Parts: sequence; C-alpha cells; structure tokens
Amino acid sequence: MVSVPRLVIAAPASGSGKTTVATGLMAAFAARGLAVSPHKVGPDYIDPGYHSLATGRPGRNLDAYMCGTDLVAPLFAHGSAGCDLAVVEGVMGLYDGAGIQAVHEVLGQGGGGRRAGQGELASTAQVAKLLKAPVVLVVDASSQSRSVAALVHGFASWDPEVRIGGVILNKVASDRHEALLRDALDESGLPVLGVIRRAPQVATPSRHLGLVPVAERQSDAVDAVRAMGERVRAGCDLDALLALARTAPALADEPWAPAYAAGPGAEKPVVAVAGGAAFTFAYAEHAELLTAAGAEVVTFDPLRDEKLPTGTAGLVIGGGFPEVYAPELSANEPLRRAVTELALSGAPVAAECAGLLYLARELDGKPMCGVLDAEARMSERLTLGYRQAVAVSDSPLAAAGTRMRGHEFHRTVLEPAAGTTPAWGMHQPERRVEGYVQRGVHASYLHTHWAASPEVARRFVEHCRAHPAR
Repeated sequence: MVSVPRLVIAAPASGSGKTTVATGLMAAFAARGLAVSPHKVGPDYIDPGYHSLATGRPGRNLDAYMCGTDLVAPLFAHGSAGCDLAVVEGVMGLYDGAGIQAVHEVLGQGGGGRRAGQGELASTAQVAKLLKAPVVLVVDASSQSRSVAALVHGFASWDPEVRIGGVILNKVASDRHEALLRDALDESGLPVLGVIRRAPQVATPSRHLGLVPVAERQSDAVDAVRAMGERVRAGCDLDALLALARTAPALADEPWAPAYAAGPGAEKPVVAVAGGAAFTFAYAEHAELLTAAGAEVVTFDPLRDEKLPTGTAGLVIGGGFPEVYAPELSANEPLRRAVTELALSGAPVAAECAGLLYLARELDGKPMCGVLDAEARMSERLTLGYRQAVAVSDSPLAAAGTRMRGHEFHRTVLEPAAGTTPAWGMHQPERRVEGYVQRGVHASYLHTHWAASPEVARRFVEHCRAHPAR
C-alpha cells in the first residue's frame, strides 16, 4: 500500500505557470522540513533537474505512453517511498495527451505523418486518475476576470473521475483584479489555494528545446528555484494545499523495483555513463537498473575528462545538447579517441540522440568521434513525438524483434539517418528505419524508458560482462 500525500499541478494550457508553481511548491514544502518527492508527467528531462534542486531528491518521470499505464503507480511508489509529500508537475494542458503531438506533425513542425485517436493517453488527467491524486489547476488570469469561473467549471466537470481540488491564480494584476477573480470563483465551489501576482519572470532562460538545464547554470538555477519557492510561499496557502494532498487515498500498487539477481560471484563490469553539461538527459531508473543487473555505474564528463573511467567495459551516452558544446567536445581529442577505440573493440555502446551525434563523424562541421559514418547539423525543424519501434537486428541493447515505445525531441538532422544495419524500424507515426547498429554500438535518436523493458539493462550488462574491460 502507498499512502504518500500527493498533488498533481496542472493547467488549462502550456505557458500558464505550471513549472514555476510546481517547483516553487516543492521548494516551499522542502524548506518546511518535509521530504518531498518530485515527479513530472511525460518525457521531459529538463524540469526534473529543477525539481531535484528544490527537493534534494531525483526528479522522476511518469510516462503512461512509454512505460504503460500499469507502471505509473508502481514507479510513483518507488520514487516517493519514505516521503512526506509528492508533487507531480503535469504536461501541456490537463487533458492533452499523446494525440496533441500529431498536431505538431501535421503542421510540419515534427517528424511527419498523421496520428489521432490517442484520447487521454499520457495526459496529466490520466496520470492523476492512475494516482488517485487531487489536481490543483494553475490558471493564467492575466487577461480575464469572471470568465475564469467558466474556464474552471469546464475543466472541473469535463471528466468526473478527475478531482480538481482547488485553483492557483497566476499573473494577477492587482487587489481589484484578485477580488473579481475570487468573486467569480466563489460560484464554482472550488477554493482559491493561491494567488501569485504578476511580476518579472523568474530567471529561467530557454533555448531551442526548452529551459536551459540545471547542469549548465548551477548557481543561477539554485537562485531561480529559491525565487520560485519564495514567490509560491508568499502567494499560496501551504497548509490548505497539504491538507488537500492528504485526502489522496492509499494506492494498492506495489512499488516498482529494479531487482535482478546477477548470480553469486558475478563480475561487476564498469559501465561508463556520460554526464556533465552536454549530456543531461537521463532517467534515474536507468542507472538503478544497470546497478541492479550487476554493473558498477561510473559517470564521466565528455567536456572535461580526457579518458574513460578505469576498467570501462560498456558505455552509455544519453541525450542532451552536444550542439551547444560542439567546439568543446571536439577539442577534447583524447576522450574522442578513447570512445572510438572502445567502440571499435566491439564493446557495448548505447547512444541516444545526443549520444548519436557525438558518435558521428562531425557535428556542425566540428569533428566528433567518427564511430558512425554520418554527419549531423542543426536544423530549423523540430522533430517531436512519441514513437513505436521494433529492433531491426540484434545488438547489446535489444534482440531483433524487440518492440519498444519511445520519444523523439531534437532540432538536428543526421545524414544518412540510418546505417546499413539500422537500429529501429519505426511504425508510428510513419514507417521508416532509423539509427545504427555496428559492432557493439546501438545508436539512435529514439529516447526509451528502460523501466518498461528491464531486459534491456540486463542484456546490456551481460554483454559488458562478456567483453574484456579496457
């Protein structure tokens, strides 16, 4: 049984202030001495970094598309174990699910192809129902007064299974504006749990894929999270919010666990995992799965470290922003040579998105590792969306025929997009092959969540164990 008090922070639409309010609540409750468990709906890698700063705990994602609905509550239970409160930041608008990404694709902003009929799948509303959690609706009130009541009434009555427990009004202009909003909402029956005045935005700079990650602006990010906490603490009724969180009923789901018995006396191969400012995209469960499968996980920074960790038997290079750091990554020739030598030796290498670009011959004209005979460059086109994929051939990551769900999110192009032995055959939104499998390398744009397929981590570690360490 899971009885952690919890809140889902949602909004009618993107840009309403969910991240500021959710992160601010995490920081404000943590400052009270509560152990706060931070969560994010969907495949976002960046917001959880700010959540982690606010709470001192790993930010964790809850993705009903990539992991399946059955894993949402167990993953939540795993992350929130021992905590006094869990705060879950939603994604997009409350009822927007996987189907909204078809809009980007149809408009020519994504990977192409048409997809519809996803319904509530992967929406904040679906996750709130799976967690039986009350929802707090953050409303941008900057351009409305009485209409706010109609908006809130519509969201509260749309799905009777979604329990909206209150409203936080954001970007309120004045005392008079607040009074008009409160009078209107009195008729809705939903309490106003906070009012945040219109003010200069907290310094959280963005670029082509969203907020700048915490790892790239550590001290400034700390200041930003502190400012969010102060703004929320000043404008919100924390006692009422905590009382609402405590109305969430117990969940019967058992916590997810990355347990896997490697066998007595099994060798613990070193798996090097790229980190630092250029490679910030990673799910916390991946390292946990690798460790449970018997690996010794060691993080290194391709911007600073000139060699791989001692005894490296396998390499994981996740997502991030190598395009921002292409000159620095290129200048670190000793590490590039070490990565190339490891890959050429046949050692297991798993590369996602940024990792794919790092293994290419060059990125925006800057030499990279040259493991793959491909060139990468920045593009004006955003590729965004959930994907269904099947492994085309055997690799240390997946056996041929393995089916997985994943996500693409990038503004770069790789030419050619696939090698002679591709990594994946995509089945949604359109049919195509993508990525590279060669020697022990599996490299692709596709982000996957290994908690949905723990055999991926087991297989990878077993291949590392069979390969001589370098």
